[in-house]
Amino acid sequence: MLEVTSLVIAYEGTRVVDGIDLSLGDGGSLALLGPNGAGKTSTLWAISGLVPYEGSIVFDGRDLRTVPPDKVAKSGLIHIPEGRRVFGTLTVHENLQVGLTARAGRTGGYSLLDVYDLLPALVPLRRRPGWALSGGEQQMVALGRALVAAPRLLLLDEPSLGLAPRVTQEVFAALREIDVPMLLVEQNSTAALEICDSACVLVQGEIVLRGDSAELGDREALIDSYLGHRSLEAVED
Repeated sequence: MLEVTSLVIAYEGTRVVDGIDLSLGDGGSLALLGPNGAGKTSTLWAISGLVPYEGSIVFDGRDLRTVPPDKVAKSGLIHIPEGRRVFGTLTVHENLQVGLTARAGRTGGYSLLDVYDLLPALVPLRRRPGWALSGGEQQMVALGRALVAAPRLLLLDEPSLGLAPRVTQEVFAALREIDVPMLLVEQNSTAALEICDSACVLVQGEIVLRGDSAELGDREALIDSYLGHRSLEAVED
């Protein structure tokens, strides 16, 4: 479904993603793990058409290089950005309805009632404006809005960021329930590996470790991959 080949992203001449390859099949789920500044968010931005890049990004056989972001979304590639981006002046229900604009005639997916069934905490909040929601409630709205858009692939950027542990558990419980392929950027590696089939570890713009979730459940290997480059630099200094 998604093929990313030799992806390079640079800001003012500095490479933040340096030639990575990613592949995600129909029905699969992939976690992209790594420390802050590793290039994870930039990778999602490139896939969504939000930043320029070198290399190739192909979604369902279509090269996305010249496809504008709104057309990317309407093709079924739905991005839930870091920070949720809930519309503050709209109610919860109106925020969910916004997702219908990206549906583009696709059938199936989640209805508004399906979203309320999946995320029952939103039911009593239907008329509450976005500005009055907690971070966890906003994250649920952002997820529900994406599901209403009938996604063929979900891009999720740090869904647990800033959430209390209890709320994180609720959000990830919902993610385990949905039957939608996803590319998940997350620093909570334990939670990500529980819901994704496979994962890649990105450090300083390069993939240093990849495999299925069972293989990467070894915490020691993950820690080594996170710290290896920096540790080496510290020794050399």
